[in-house]
Amino acid sequence: MKAVIPAAGLGTRFLPATKAQPKEMLPVLDRPAIQYVVEEALAAGADEVVVVSSSQKRSIEGHFSPDEGLCALLESAGKGEQAREVRRLGSLPVTFVEQPEPRGLGHAVHCAAAALAADEQPFYVLLGDVLVPECALLPRMLAVSRAHEGASVIAVMRVPPEQVGRFGIVAGEPAGGPGEDGVWRVTGMVEKPSREEAPSDLAIFGRYLLTPLTMRLLATTAPGAGGEVQLTDALIALLAHEEVYALVIGPDEGYDVGTVEDWLSTNLRLARRSPSFASLFDAD
Repeated sequence: MKAVIPAAGLGTRFLPATKAQPKEMLPVLDRPAIQYVVEEALAAGADEVVVVSSSQKRSIEGHFSPDEGLCALLESAGKGEQAREVRRLGSLPVTFVEQPEPRGLGHAVHCAAAALAADEQPFYVLLGDVLVPECALLPRMLAVSRAHEGASVIAVMRVPPEQVGRFGIVAGEPAGGPGEDGVWRVTGMVEKPSREEAPSDLAIFGRYLLTPLTMRLLATTAPGAGGEVQLTDALIALLAHEEVYALVIGPDEGYDVGTVEDWLSTNLRLARRSPSFASLFDAD
């Protein structure tokens, strides 16, 4: 199974910090945000991670490329642990494809179609705006998929009414099967609705396990909200052909880094949980 990470967005919410630095490379504690996402995909069994980037974001590719010169320099300075980490990052099965212009999440995912074409298998999509450091979510989604004949599964989280306009919102009903607390059968979706239009408070949380038909539907998905090709619209079309399920996750199972405020909050929350950084808060 492969994983797709869309990472070609402009990151305008973080300007001026992202004028010359990709948002995905902003640090969360001691590593860039995208490293958490790549490692989560690999921990879930992905044999290749396809990052959809842009020509302005070469530093992401550099982060996952071999750099023996740096490794040699670190080793000569007695920094063997850092050298091993740099070498490990350069050996991960991460490949890159380019999205020529920002035309929406659905278009970004479809840019990876050629990289996935030979497999004709389900694939993960992981958005860089959310982090799941415990790496437990994708295996749970895979279990839900297998329990429902390989259906697509999306992660959702309850959000306050004033935040529904930031997300895709799902409509549905509890699946109701044994051991399926928190699993919903999806009946509809709306991309970034108003509070009045939102069919529920269940927001898509940036983790997807999708069937190959989804990629084929993206090829013909017309621009939607914001004039962009929306992944949500392709999933709505998918509902006419296949069942889709949602896994409801709790507020502590993932961390949002999509805005400056959320990025700061996530750094603080993870620091308090980290043996390396928790001592900084002893005086609180």
